[in-house]
Amino acid sequence: MKSLGFLLLAGVAFAGESVRTPAADKADALFWSTFHGARYAEIDHALAAETAAYLEAPTDAVTAAHVGWLHMWRLGERARLPRTAATITDDAVLARKYFARAVQLDPQDARYAGFLAAAELSEAALDHDVELARRGAATMKDAVAAWPEFNLFTAGYVASALPAASPEFAAGLEQQWQNIEVCIKQKIDRKHPGYAGFMALETKVGHERACWNSPIAPHNLEGFFLNMGDMLVKSRDWRTARAIYANARVSKEFASWRYRDVLADRIAHAEANVAAFAKPDAKIMINSSFACMACHEDRP
Repeated sequence: MKSLGFLLLAGVAFAGESVRTPAADKADALFWSTFHGARYAEIDHALAAETAAYLEAPTDAVTAAHVGWLHMWRLGERARLPRTAATITDDAVLARKYFARAVQLDPQDARYAGFLAAAELSEAALDHDVELARRGAATMKDAVAAWPEFNLFTAGYVASALPAASPEFAAGLEQQWQNIEVCIKQKIDRKHPGYAGFMALETKVGHERACWNSPIAPHNLEGFFLNMGDMLVKSRDWRTARAIYANARVSKEFASWRYRDVLADRIAHAEANVAAFAKPDAKIMINSSFACMACHEDRP
């Protein structure tokens, strides 16, 4: 890798075709083992490797996105920390920087745009920056239009942290319903949304692959319904939430999902959680120690 002093003094030529380097491949292997293994305490090690790989080849969108994801993971699951320092908010700034770079390098991948929007909205909330919030909302709208099967969840998940009475939260919950419907290609009975037919529609190709579990998100389906159930409870609709939570059990990978007991507890205490989830610091999925891992952890 070029020395940091050289980079600072001479700069780097950012134009050119993206090339995967051996350092990037090695860093990616560490990224995935750390991420899928839920080794939160080892984020710094993975981040050092990915950042070094980025500095060596700063036209690699995948590496840029992985740096962004590590910063977002550290911020998103800060509930794991015994004490949260104020400087954890720096991760929102750095996540935005690296996802913006990933979008610049690969504007066709709408996942990067969705993550960029999430980072922009997070930073805007920290800074009370109205203009950045508008930009984040516009970025998210475009990302949803480009890949609704993926980014309807992203948009709604970001909104799940907002007050239940806010129009943004209501819009986010509506996006979760829309996400189901674009995946199953039909309307779902929103009063009785138990649906056993999800797995018959499973695909591993095209944009619709984002509806199901994958090597990247081994428990995507389970995490989706856990979050949506939490959002419904937060909106006081605990009866519908129970049916949505239960949909997670149709996943073929449900038996190996580490958060099965969390789901069972949510179903059992859905009514009681209405009051608990109304609190600003409620440990709904997005505020929990498994905010990312509910979908991405790959160990029983």
